[in-house]
Amino acid sequence: MSDLYVAAGGGGDPVGTLIAARAIGGDRAGPPLIATYAWERPEVDPTAALLGAGDFEGLVREAAADGGGFGAFTPATRVRPPAGSTMPGLARDLPARLLLLDPAAGLAALARQIASMAAAAGGRIHVVDVGGDVLTHGDEPALCSPFGDALTLAACRLTGVPTTVHVAGPGLDGEIEERTLLERLATSRPLVPDRDAVAAAARALAWHPSEASALWAAAVLGARGTVRTVRSSAIRLTDASPGLYPLPLETAVGHNPVARTLVEERPETLRAAADVSHRLTGIPGLASEHPGMPRRNPPAGGTPPPDRDRAVKSLREAAGGADHITLRYAARALGLTWRDIPALRTVLGSHTPLLRLT
Repeated sequence: MSDLYVAAGGGGDPVGTLIAARAIGGDRAGPPLIATYAWERPEVDPTAALLGAGDFEGLVREAAADGGGFGAFTPATRVRPPAGSTMPGLARDLPARLLLLDPAAGLAALARQIASMAAAAGGRIHVVDVGGDVLTHGDEPALCSPFGDALTLAACRLTGVPTTVHVAGPGLDGEIEERTLLERLATSRPLVPDRDAVAAAARALAWHPSEASALWAAAVLGARGTVRTVRSSAIRLTDASPGLYPLPLETAVGHNPVARTLVEERPETLRAAADVSHRLTGIPGLASEHPGMPRRNPPAGGTPPPDRDRAVKSLREAAGGADHITLRYAARALGLTWRDIPALRTVLGSHTPLLRLT
């Protein structure tokens, strides 16, 4: 028995959540249960949809002691075309039990689902958000994806299960500035994961296109300075970046106007819940993040990367003076896809979450 860990925003958050789970609970209780949305960026999933159980084949149905149930990913799980998903790969490469958060039936059903997962885990809930937009006030200039995190907060609030929210690497997703988040986290005493916690996620970090989780892992390993990412020309890794900042669920909900309104209004459908987020932030709730650096005819993957010298020269020019770049950004800058990241790592001889250029 252990606690339930909820990756607040989907995408690459399960990777960071595994690191957080190792920092919070260690590995004494075995592989943690990590619940996540199957919501990917357009480069991974061309439908850019919030996927549910009906979008996958081979989900394992798990029963809970409270009579509820939920789906779990395995390496054999497959997404139904034309959708795409990194979840089966994460189920293979993360030492965790990866569970599907399926909000298709609305907020109340999602809350029951999370409660069933928590009952199966036998403990409390830890919500993990890499970057910190879970603490949005809804009006930050660079905010682009507030709905998933707010829906998670609201659902956890409705479960009645004791819940702690953890912000990993404040500001590293490029949506809210680090300084602003540290002000909102002023009473929190951060925990800093050790290198072993990052090592537990190494197989997934070697290929997954997540940038925020990669930035956090790199910061834990000691990286500092500016980083060029797909979404931002200069995210800065500071001495605050490795921290995992806990705060009570009520405090997090108090910061987040979308989560508060969802709890108050309790919309009956997912669309109605997304409309609440749109109304309060001006950002369509079910729209994907802007993919950035668009290409008219993106390659399908499998394109050989250039030799090391030419690749490094091109990447230094594309980085605009940044100290590091993410592998996702490097692949795009070289006309490759996220599926080419492992081959690119081999060419560059890189074994760390970021590429250092200075």
